[in-house]
Amino acid sequence: MTSQHSVRFLPQDRVIRCAEHCSVLEAARLAGVNLPHSCRSGHCGSCRALLRQGEVLIPAGQQPGLSAQEKAEGYVLLCQARPHSDITVEISAVASRAPVEIKNLPCRVTGLSRLAPDVMQVMLRLPAVEPLEFRAGQYVDVLLEEGRRRSFSIASRCGQTQELELHVRRVAGGLFGERLFRTLAAGSLLRIEGPRGRFTYDEAAAGPPVLFIAGGTGFAPIKSMLMQALAQGGARALHLYWGARTVQDVYQEGWVHEQMQQYPRLTFNAVLSQGGDVAPPYRTGWVHEAVLADFKDLSGLPVYAAGPPQMIEAIRGSFGARGANAAQLHFDVFDYAVDPAPREA
Repeated sequence: MTSQHSVRFLPQDRVIRCAEHCSVLEAARLAGVNLPHSCRSGHCGSCRALLRQGEVLIPAGQQPGLSAQEKAEGYVLLCQARPHSDITVEISAVASRAPVEIKNLPCRVTGLSRLAPDVMQVMLRLPAVEPLEFRAGQYVDVLLEEGRRRSFSIASRCGQTQELELHVRRVAGGLFGERLFRTLAAGSLLRIEGPRGRFTYDEAAAGPPVLFIAGGTGFAPIKSMLMQALAQGGARALHLYWGARTVQDVYQEGWVHEQMQQYPRLTFNAVLSQGGDVAPPYRTGWVHEAVLADFKDLSGLPVYAAGPPQMIEAIRGSFGARGANAAQLHFDVFDYAVDPAPREA
Protein backbone atom coordinates (compact mmCIF):
# COMPACT_ATOMS: atom_id res chain seq x y z
CA MET A 1 0.00 0.00 0.00
CA THR A 2 1.35 3.42 -0.97
CA SER A 3 2.15 5.67 1.99
CA GLN A 4 0.51 9.08 2.06
CA HIS A 5 1.41 12.12 4.12
CA SER A 6 -0.21 15.45 4.81
CA VAL A 7 1.20 18.60 3.25
CA ARG A 8 0.36 21.92 4.89
CA PHE A 9 0.88 25.11 2.87
CA LEU A 10 1.62 28.37 4.63
CA PRO A 11 0.51 31.12 4.83
CA GLN A 12 -2.74 29.79 3.28
CA ASP A 13 -2.99 27.02 5.92
CA ARG A 14 -4.28 24.62 3.24
CA VAL A 15 -3.73 20.89 3.78
CA ILE A 16 -3.66 18.16 1.14
CA ARG A 17 -2.61 14.50 1.00
CA CYS A 18 0.40 13.42 -1.04
CA ALA A 19 1.71 9.94 -1.82
CA GLU A 20 5.41 9.33 -1.24
CA HIS A 21 6.02 8.61 -4.93
CA CYS A 22 4.33 11.87 -6.00
CA SER A 23 5.83 15.35 -6.04
CA VAL A 24 4.20 17.96 -3.84
CA LEU A 25 3.55 20.10 -6.91
CA GLU A 26 1.70 17.32 -8.74
CA ALA A 27 -0.34 16.43 -5.64
CA ALA A 28 -1.31 20.09 -5.29
CA ARG A 29 -2.41 20.21 -8.93
CA LEU A 30 -4.58 17.13 -8.48
CA ALA A 31 -6.10 18.70 -5.37
CA GLY A 32 -6.91 21.92 -7.19
CA VAL A 33 -4.24 24.01 -5.45
CA ASN A 34 -2.54 26.36 -7.91
CA LEU A 35 1.07 26.76 -6.77
CA PRO A 36 3.70 28.97 -8.41
CA HIS A 37 5.70 26.90 -10.91
CA SER A 38 7.08 26.92 -14.41
CA CYS A 39 9.50 24.28 -15.73
CA ARG A 40 8.65 21.34 -13.40
CA SER A 41 12.15 19.94 -13.91
CA GLY A 42 13.97 21.55 -10.97
CA HIS A 43 15.79 24.23 -12.94
CA CYS A 44 13.80 27.46 -12.89
CA GLY A 45 13.22 27.76 -9.13
CA SER A 46 9.65 29.09 -9.48
CA CYS A 47 8.21 26.48 -7.10
CA ARG A 48 10.71 27.30 -4.34
CA ALA A 49 9.31 26.82 -0.82
CA LEU A 50 10.72 26.81 2.70
CA LEU A 51 10.45 23.45 4.44
CA ARG A 52 9.22 24.37 7.92
CA GLN A 53 8.55 20.90 9.28
CA GLY A 54 9.05 17.27 8.26
CA GLU A 55 11.24 15.48 5.74
CA VAL A 56 11.22 15.23 1.96
CA LEU A 57 13.04 13.06 -0.55
CA ILE A 58 14.63 14.60 -3.64
CA PRO A 59 15.17 12.07 -6.47
CA ALA A 60 18.90 11.97 -7.27
CA GLY A 61 19.29 15.33 -5.54
CA GLN A 62 17.87 17.17 -8.57
CA GLN A 63 17.41 20.78 -7.44
CA PRO A 64 19.69 22.83 -9.70
CA GLY A 65 17.29 25.77 -9.41
CA LEU A 66 18.41 26.35 -5.81
CA SER A 67 21.63 27.97 -4.72
CA ALA A 68 23.82 26.34 -2.09
CA GLN A 69 22.73 29.01 0.39
CA GLU A 70 19.03 28.36 -0.28
CA LYS A 71 19.52 24.64 0.26
CA ALA A 72 21.32 25.34 3.53
CA GLU A 73 18.45 27.57 4.64
CA GLY A 74 15.96 24.74 4.08
CA TYR A 75 14.40 25.63 0.75
CA VAL A 76 13.13 22.87 -1.54
CA LEU A 77 11.60 22.77 -5.00
CA LEU A 78 8.08 21.38 -4.84
CA CYS A 79 8.28 19.90 -8.35
CA GLN A 80 11.01 17.57 -7.04
CA ALA A 81 10.19 17.13 -3.34
CA ARG A 82 8.42 13.91 -2.29
CA PRO A 83 7.11 13.82 1.29
CA HIS A 84 8.82 11.33 3.60
CA SER A 85 6.66 12.40 6.55
CA ASP A 86 3.92 14.90 7.22
CA ILE A 87 5.37 18.23 6.12
CA THR A 88 4.72 21.97 6.34
CA VAL A 89 6.02 24.27 3.63
CA GLU A 90 5.90 28.05 3.32
CA ILE A 91 5.25 29.30 -0.20
CA SER A 92 7.14 32.35 -1.36
CA ALA A 93 5.05 35.45 -1.77
CA VAL A 94 3.48 35.73 -5.21
CA ALA A 95 3.61 38.97 -7.16
CA SER A 96 0.87 41.40 -6.24
CA ARG A 97 -0.81 41.21 -9.64
CA ALA A 98 -4.14 39.39 -9.48
CA PRO A 99 -3.85 35.78 -10.64
CA VAL A 100 -5.34 34.91 -14.01
CA GLU A 101 -8.09 32.33 -14.11
CA ILE A 102 -7.05 28.81 -15.10
CA LYS A 103 -9.55 27.32 -17.52
CA ASN A 104 -10.16 23.95 -19.11
CA LEU A 105 -11.28 24.65 -22.68
CA PRO A 106 -11.92 22.90 -25.99
CA CYS A 107 -10.13 24.39 -29.00
CA ARG A 108 -9.84 23.76 -32.72
CA VAL A 109 -6.62 23.54 -34.72
CA THR A 110 -6.98 26.27 -37.36
CA GLY A 111 -3.51 26.15 -38.85
CA LEU A 112 -0.34 24.04 -38.99
CA SER A 113 2.84 25.51 -40.49
CA ARG A 114 6.29 23.90 -40.61
CA LEU A 115 8.64 26.57 -39.21
CA ALA A 116 11.70 24.31 -39.34
CA PRO A 117 12.19 20.62 -40.17
CA ASP A 118 11.37 19.71 -36.57
CA VAL A 119 9.28 22.70 -35.42
CA MET A 120 5.57 23.16 -36.12
CA GLN A 121 3.54 26.32 -35.58
CA VAL A 122 0.12 25.36 -34.22
CA MET A 123 -2.73 27.87 -34.24
CA LEU A 124 -5.62 27.14 -31.87
CA ARG A 125 -9.03 28.82 -31.97
CA LEU A 126 -10.80 29.08 -28.61
CA PRO A 127 -14.57 29.21 -28.05
CA ALA A 128 -15.99 32.67 -28.75
CA VAL A 129 -17.76 32.68 -25.38
CA GLU A 130 -14.67 31.56 -23.42
CA PRO A 131 -11.66 33.85 -23.97
CA LEU A 132 -8.40 32.90 -22.30
CA GLU A 133 -6.63 35.70 -20.46
CA PHE A 134 -2.90 35.10 -20.07
CA ARG A 135 0.34 36.95 -19.41
CA ALA A 136 3.27 37.09 -21.78
CA GLY A 137 5.50 34.10 -21.04
CA GLN A 138 2.88 31.70 -19.70
CA TYR A 139 2.02 28.28 -21.12
CA VAL A 140 -0.94 25.94 -21.55
CA ASP A 141 -1.25 22.19 -21.09
CA VAL A 142 -2.59 20.16 -24.01
CA LEU A 143 -4.68 17.41 -22.41
CA LEU A 144 -4.19 13.93 -23.83
CA GLU A 145 -5.62 10.49 -23.26
CA GLU A 146 -5.35 8.67 -19.93
CA GLY A 147 -4.89 11.91 -18.02
CA ARG A 148 -1.57 12.78 -19.67
CA ARG A 149 -0.67 16.32 -20.66
CA ARG A 150 2.03 18.24 -22.48
CA SER A 151 2.98 21.86 -21.83
CA PHE A 152 3.63 24.46 -24.53
CA SER A 153 4.46 28.13 -24.14
CA ILE A 154 2.13 30.66 -25.75
CA ALA A 155 3.79 32.62 -28.55
CA SER A 156 0.83 34.97 -29.03
CA ARG A 157 0.61 38.53 -27.81
CA CYS A 158 -1.29 38.77 -24.54
CA GLY A 159 -4.67 40.33 -25.18
CA GLN A 160 -5.26 38.06 -28.19
CA THR A 161 -7.58 35.85 -26.21
CA GLN A 162 -9.36 33.92 -28.97
CA GLU A 163 -6.41 32.41 -30.85
CA LEU A 164 -3.21 30.92 -29.47
CA GLU A 165 0.08 30.31 -31.27
CA LEU A 166 2.26 27.42 -30.10
CA HIS A 167 5.68 26.26 -31.34
CA VAL A 168 6.04 22.48 -31.04
CA ARG A 169 9.35 20.71 -31.55
CA ARG A 170 9.24 17.14 -32.76
CA VAL A 171 10.99 14.86 -30.30
CA ALA A 172 11.54 11.16 -30.93
CA GLY A 173 9.01 9.34 -28.77
CA GLY A 174 7.17 12.54 -27.85
CA LEU A 175 3.56 11.67 -27.13
CA PHE A 176 2.01 14.77 -28.70
CA GLY A 177 4.77 15.87 -31.08
CA GLU A 178 4.77 12.59 -33.02
CA ARG A 179 0.99 12.72 -33.39
CA LEU A 180 1.17 16.35 -34.47
CA PHE A 181 3.71 15.73 -37.24
CA ARG A 182 2.13 12.47 -38.43
CA THR A 183 -1.67 12.64 -38.23
CA LEU A 184 -3.02 15.84 -36.71
CA ALA A 185 -4.73 18.10 -39.24
CA ALA A 186 -6.36 21.50 -39.37
CA GLY A 187 -9.87 21.21 -37.98
CA SER A 188 -8.88 18.73 -35.26
CA LEU A 189 -10.28 19.30 -31.78
CA LEU A 190 -8.06 19.47 -28.70
CA ARG A 191 -8.56 20.41 -25.09
CA ILE A 192 -6.23 22.72 -23.20
CA GLU A 193 -5.84 23.88 -19.62
CA GLY A 194 -4.21 27.11 -18.55
CA PRO A 195 -2.66 29.55 -18.46
CA ARG A 196 0.09 28.40 -16.13
CA GLY A 197 3.55 29.48 -15.14
CA ARG A 198 5.27 32.40 -13.39
CA PHE A 199 7.70 33.18 -16.19
CA THR A 200 6.02 36.47 -17.10
CA TYR A 201 7.15 39.84 -18.37
CA ASP A 202 6.45 42.50 -15.75
CA GLU A 203 8.77 45.36 -16.69
CA ALA A 204 7.67 48.99 -17.02
CA ALA A 205 7.98 50.93 -20.28
CA ALA A 206 10.95 52.90 -18.93
CA GLY A 207 14.12 51.61 -17.32
CA PRO A 208 17.43 49.92 -18.11
CA PRO A 209 17.85 47.68 -21.17
CA VAL A 210 16.14 44.28 -21.05
CA LEU A 211 17.90 41.11 -22.23
CA PHE A 212 15.82 38.34 -23.83
CA ILE A 213 17.63 35.03 -24.39
CA ALA A 214 15.98 32.18 -26.29
CA GLY A 215 17.28 28.70 -26.90
CA GLY A 216 15.55 26.77 -29.69
CA THR A 217 11.77 26.84 -29.25
CA GLY A 218 12.33 28.85 -26.09
CA PHE A 219 11.69 31.64 -28.56
CA ALA A 220 7.93 31.05 -28.16
CA PRO A 221 7.46 32.74 -24.75
CA ILE A 222 10.15 35.29 -25.60
CA LYS A 223 8.17 36.27 -28.72
CA SER A 224 5.09 36.92 -26.58
CA MET A 225 7.18 39.01 -24.18
CA LEU A 226 8.72 41.00 -27.01
CA MET A 227 5.31 41.88 -28.42
CA GLN A 228 4.20 43.15 -25.02
CA ALA A 229 7.42 45.12 -24.45
CA LEU A 230 7.28 46.72 -27.90
CA ALA A 231 3.60 47.59 -27.56
CA GLN A 232 4.28 49.45 -24.31
CA GLY A 233 6.06 52.20 -26.18
CA GLY A 234 8.82 54.26 -24.62
CA ALA A 235 12.52 54.20 -25.39
CA ARG A 236 13.60 51.23 -23.29
CA ALA A 237 16.21 49.21 -25.20
CA LEU A 238 15.39 45.56 -25.85
CA HIS A 239 18.13 43.08 -26.79
CA LEU A 240 17.19 39.66 -28.19
CA TYR A 241 19.70 36.78 -28.35
CA TRP A 242 18.53 33.56 -29.99
CA GLY A 243 20.69 30.48 -29.65
CA ALA A 244 20.10 27.69 -32.17
CA ARG A 245 21.94 24.88 -33.89
CA THR A 246 21.84 26.11 -37.50
CA VAL A 247 20.40 28.99 -39.53
CA GLN A 248 17.17 27.13 -40.28
CA ASP A 249 16.56 26.69 -36.55
CA VAL A 250 16.22 30.48 -36.19
CA TYR A 251 12.81 29.80 -37.64
CA GLN A 252 11.09 33.18 -37.29
CA GLU A 253 14.05 35.41 -38.05
CA GLY A 254 11.98 37.28 -40.64
CA TRP A 255 9.43 38.24 -38.02
CA VAL A 256 12.21 39.56 -35.77
CA HIS A 257 13.64 41.74 -38.55
CA GLU A 258 10.18 43.15 -39.26
CA GLN A 259 9.96 44.24 -35.62
CA MET A 260 13.44 45.77 -35.79
CA GLN A 261 12.44 47.90 -38.78
CA GLN A 262 9.41 49.18 -36.92
CA TYR A 263 11.10 49.50 -33.52
CA PRO A 264 14.76 50.66 -33.69
CA ARG A 265 15.18 50.10 -29.96
CA LEU A 266 15.14 46.33 -30.59
CA THR A 267 18.46 44.65 -31.43
CA PHE A 268 18.95 41.01 -32.42
CA ASN A 269 21.76 38.46 -32.37
CA ALA A 270 21.43 34.92 -33.71
CA VAL A 271 24.07 32.62 -32.22
CA LEU A 272 24.63 29.23 -33.86
CA SER A 273 26.20 26.31 -32.02
CA GLN A 274 26.66 24.32 -35.25
CA GLY A 275 27.02 27.24 -37.60
CA GLY A 276 30.34 26.30 -39.17
CA ASP A 277 31.64 29.11 -41.36
CA VAL A 278 28.46 31.20 -41.52
CA ALA A 279 28.93 34.87 -42.27
CA PRO A 280 27.73 37.86 -40.23
CA PRO A 281 25.23 38.82 -38.96
CA TYR A 282 25.23 35.28 -37.55
CA ARG A 283 27.53 34.52 -34.66
CA THR A 284 28.83 31.13 -33.63
CA GLY A 285 29.27 29.56 -30.23
CA TRP A 286 27.00 29.52 -27.19
CA VAL A 287 24.34 32.14 -26.76
CA HIS A 288 25.18 33.01 -23.14
CA GLU A 289 28.81 33.65 -24.14
CA ALA A 290 27.64 36.10 -26.81
CA VAL A 291 25.73 38.04 -24.16
CA LEU A 292 28.78 38.10 -21.88
CA ALA A 293 30.93 39.32 -24.76
CA ASP A 294 28.57 42.26 -25.33
CA PHE A 295 27.79 43.18 -21.71
CA LYS A 296 30.69 43.48 -19.29
CA ASP A 297 28.38 44.64 -16.48
CA LEU A 298 24.91 43.10 -16.05
CA SER A 299 24.07 44.97 -12.85
CA GLY A 300 20.44 46.02 -12.84
CA LEU A 301 19.61 44.58 -16.28
CA PRO A 302 16.52 42.33 -16.29
CA VAL A 303 17.18 38.99 -18.00
CA TYR A 304 14.44 36.75 -19.39
CA ALA A 305 15.77 33.40 -20.61
CA ALA A 306 13.88 30.40 -22.00
CA GLY A 307 15.55 27.30 -23.36
CA PRO A 308 17.14 23.95 -22.51
CA PRO A 309 18.50 23.18 -19.03
CA GLN A 310 22.14 23.45 -20.14
CA MET A 311 21.60 27.01 -21.35
CA ILE A 312 19.80 28.05 -18.18
CA GLU A 313 22.50 26.54 -15.96
CA ALA A 314 25.21 28.30 -17.96
CA ILE A 315 23.41 31.62 -17.48
CA ARG A 316 22.82 31.00 -13.82
CA GLY A 317 26.45 30.09 -13.26
CA SER A 318 28.10 32.88 -15.26
CA PHE A 319 25.91 35.98 -15.12
CA GLY A 320 26.37 36.47 -11.39
CA ALA A 321 30.06 37.18 -11.93
CA ARG A 322 29.02 40.11 -14.14
CA GLY A 323 26.79 41.67 -11.49
CA ALA A 324 23.46 39.93 -12.09
CA ASN A 325 21.52 38.94 -9.00
CA ALA A 326 18.78 36.35 -8.57
CA ALA A 327 16.00 38.94 -8.52
CA GLN A 328 16.75 40.10 -12.07
CA LEU A 329 17.11 36.62 -13.61
CA HIS A 330 13.89 35.03 -14.88
CA PHE A 331 13.96 31.52 -16.32
CA ASP A 332 11.76 29.04 -18.15
CA VAL A 333 13.39 25.67 -18.73
CA PHE A 334 12.39 23.58 -21.74
CA ASP A 335 12.78 19.84 -21.19
CA TYR A 336 11.90 17.80 -24.28
CA ALA A 337 10.03 14.94 -22.69
CA VAL A 338 9.09 11.54 -24.02
CA ASP A 339 6.27 9.52 -22.54
CA PRO A 340 5.55 9.27 -19.65
CA ALA A 341 7.32 12.44 -18.41
CA PRO A 342 5.01 15.45 -18.07
CA ARG A 343 6.89 18.19 -19.94
CA GLU A 344 7.37 18.47 -23.67
CA ALA A 345 8.39 21.96 -24.63
